[in-house]
Amino acid sequence: MAVKSKTMPAGTALIPFTLPDVDGRSVNILDYRDNLLLVVFTCNHCPYAKASWPTLIDLQKRYAKDGFQAVAVNPNNNPAYPDDRFEAMKPYAEAIGLNFPYLFDADQKAASAYGAECTPDPYLFKDGALYYHGRISDNWQNPEAVKEKNLENAVLAALGRGQLPGKIFPSIGCSIKWVA
Repeated sequence: MAVKSKTMPAGTALIPFTLPDVDGRSVNILDYRDNLLLVVFTCNHCPYAKASWPTLIDLQKRYAKDGFQAVAVNPNNNPAYPDDRFEAMKPYAEAIGLNFPYLFDADQKAASAYGAECTPDPYLFKDGALYYHGRISDNWQNPEAVKEKNLENAVLAALGRGQLPGKIFPSIGCSIKWVA
């Protein structure tokens, strides 16, 4: 069942957290606060999340030289979803050619602090403040049919190469699999 994201007000400060990456190394999100930072709550198993990985990987590849940094966070530490367990993250990241950090939110505190509801749920921060929180595009199922590249347009606007759209649509995806 698809779920829409809650709204986080623009200007909200980056919420700090430290989580392990796929190699078990601790990553502090504040280390990236000087970047144009995309924090996206996502996972391995959700069809919406799976469909978004190529777009996210492409954004990192094309805009890294401009100071863009994506960081993915998997909050699905639910035994009923073994594809999302920590041990499955590294093989999945390697299989899809992931080019940015993929972190595990075992206690789900980071996702909860952000008010994340679905996977994927992207939050774009500029100068440590929320710049954009909304959908990735207008067609998650068919990349060839996308007419509005909402997240990429927000990245371009944050880089001074366009305008943020007046209407922001919520992200949509599978519900986060909360453990309690």
